[in-house]
Amino acid sequence: MESLPEVMDCLQALGNPQTIKVLSRHGAPVDSMYGVRIGDLKPIQKKIRGNQKLAMQLYATGNSDAMYLAGLVADGRLMTKKELKTWAQTASWYLISECTVPGVTAESKFGIELANEWISSGKTRFHSIGWATWSLIVATLDDSALELRELKQLLKRVEKEIHNSEDRTRYCMNGFVISVGGYVKPLSELAKATAQRIGRVQVDVGDTSCKVPFALDYINKMEAKGLVGKKRKSTKC
Repeated sequence: MESLPEVMDCLQALGNPQTIKVLSRHGAPVDSMYGVRIGDLKPIQKKIRGNQKLAMQLYATGNSDAMYLAGLVADGRLMTKKELKTWAQTASWYLISECTVPGVTAESKFGIELANEWISSGKTRFHSIGWATWSLIVATLDDSALELRELKQLLKRVEKEIHNSEDRTRYCMNGFVISVGGYVKPLSELAKATAQRIGRVQVDVGDTSCKVPFALDYINKMEAKGLVGKKRKSTKC
């Protein structure tokens, strides 16, 4: 399985109408997806792992299943800033903009630069991408490579702006507080204090069963399990 047509045929064959129905309630573009379960993408990922060219071709199709698969296969370290920005600009819905794009950006050498650019963009649709990218950066990058003062400033910014931000931005800002509290041990107590002051974050999740985690509770649970400060091995999931 080395060509784009072969992979697209495989994705189409794995498509599931019930998956499309479920994802449609989350805002997925049902006209540009086959409805492949993420678990069913993993075997394909293994077969085409390391094929950067194919990953870029998959994302460019605009098909949601192919775009998500592209993010699993692509190596963000090999992507240019232009390519990463193109992925952000063409992300079709929040699964792609908040998982796929941050996944490759956070492992690239442009991660912090682009995360900061996106959270301050004049186009609000980039804000959630930026915060999601920051969340993955702090979850995977060693604390010695992080500028703690910058993270403190970002926590203050979240506290100040979160309740007046757009739904998806609020969700990703809340996720950033959790990531700092759970993965950056020197700032865990500060993140918990920030979460306490912010309180529960309200996000319109539509006709779904999704819930927004209370950041303080989430961090406390990680702490109880001895997970605070233990970094993730990958930006991908």
